Amino acid sequence: MAAALHDREKLVFLETFGCQMNENDSERMLGVLKGLSYARTKDPSEADLILINTCSIRDKAEQKVYSTLGRFKSLKKERPGLVIGVAGCVAQQEGEKLLKRAPHLDIVFGPHNVHKLKELLLKADSGAKVVVTGQTEEISPEEYGTEPVEIEEKAFVSIMRGCNNFCSYCIVPYTRGREVSRLSRDILNEIEGLVARGVKEVTLLGQNVNSYGTGGGGDVSFPELLVKVCRVEGLSRVRFITSHPKDISDELIHLFGEEHKLCRHVHLPVQSGSDRVLAAMGRGYTVEGYLAKAGLLKRLYPDMAITSDIIVGFPGETAVDHEATMGLLRTVRFDNIFSFMYSPRPGTRAAGLPDQVPPEARSERLQRLQEEQKEITGERMRALVGKTVEVLVEGGSKIDPTELSGRTPCNRIVNFPAPARLLAGPGRLTDVTITEAYQNSLRGEVRAAGQ
Repeated sequence: MAAALHDREKLVFLETFGCQMNENDSERMLGVLKGLSYARTKDPSEADLILINTCSIRDKAEQKVYSTLGRFKSLKKERPGLVIGVAGCVAQQEGEKLLKRAPHLDIVFGPHNVHKLKELLLKADSGAKVVVTGQTEEISPEEYGTEPVEIEEKAFVSIMRGCNNFCSYCIVPYTRGREVSRLSRDILNEIEGLVARGVKEVTLLGQNVNSYGTGGGGDVSFPELLVKVCRVEGLSRVRFITSHPKDISDELIHLFGEEHKLCRHVHLPVQSGSDRVLAAMGRGYTVEGYLAKAGLLKRLYPDMAITSDIIVGFPGETAVDHEATMGLLRTVRFDNIFSFMYSPRPGTRAAGLPDQVPPEARSERLQRLQEEQKEITGERMRALVGKTVEVLVEGGSKIDPTELSGRTPCNRIVNFPAPARLLAGPGRLTDVTITEAYQNSLRGEVRAAGQ
């Protein structure tokens, strides 16, 4: 018999791949499951339900999903009542094909259908194989009506879903659909509820947050929404991700100087430093335009952290194009980057382009890029030594459990000895003077009162 929806506590193993949108979707799944008497387990062998929330942005991420599914095949054989489901972008992309490739699967559902999880489990409980990949053009209140189970000092809040950009390499518009925004009142109600449960920092999520309210749904502009969110009483910090360079406005940039709760960190994916490659990618901006916006951010706010995404080895990218990307890297001096080798995705325009770059050339270019950025990141971190920064305490340090750890407004990790007044738990804001810098973190000391 399948894992019946009865009164005893059941266990769910949930593994999440991909971006913050997927993490938020997983939190919503756990919220639905809490209402069905499920508790989370880290051990798939003891689970009544196994869910894999998937990412298909790159081929490597997709193949990791199939590898993970293979690990659970023996568990299904040992316990036929175990229910296994695949959610997220691979589920949306593959649909029925997933059942053929992994017959031990019971449920396949895309990102638009997270709120229907109870209904899907009821069908699986009756022995049916369930595939739901329908997309809607509107966001209903119940889609985001489930509060996260585990409340910490920080939370993600989805303000929109989908994307209208159709960059030639990207599968997101096909798996998450066209852009549609939530009403501001629903977003604010969710944030107020999170703050009431102890959340101090929220990150507003969207594939392209800058275009909030310009497509379907939404009732205000993105800068107007940010102002409303910053006015929520009890909230200490506001972040947002991800910004598209072609849509980040001067109005938005100037908000960083007007709203003290708005953290000075912008993730601004550039993808390439070559205008020719950017045009082939369909990005909608030039290197000059990108540098103008990055330069304005840095001129207005010297403490601004800018991070980015870069793809190397896009079809037709030459050595000259790659050097242009290296030049942009040195000019902007990002605080950090997420860098990838180009990976063809099914159904995208770039997958059919000629002049695919050989794997060895892609690998060499990626290594050069990452080594250069490592040096820049190290220099940016060392520049903070001696400065005093505000840190939101997140809990115990992973390096030393007797110490605390938190993040600066520009999203850098800081570890520091724990004064007695901060030991009550996470969520406190405190000033920390940086004493040492490492590649991925900082070390500091809490500034004593009166100093």
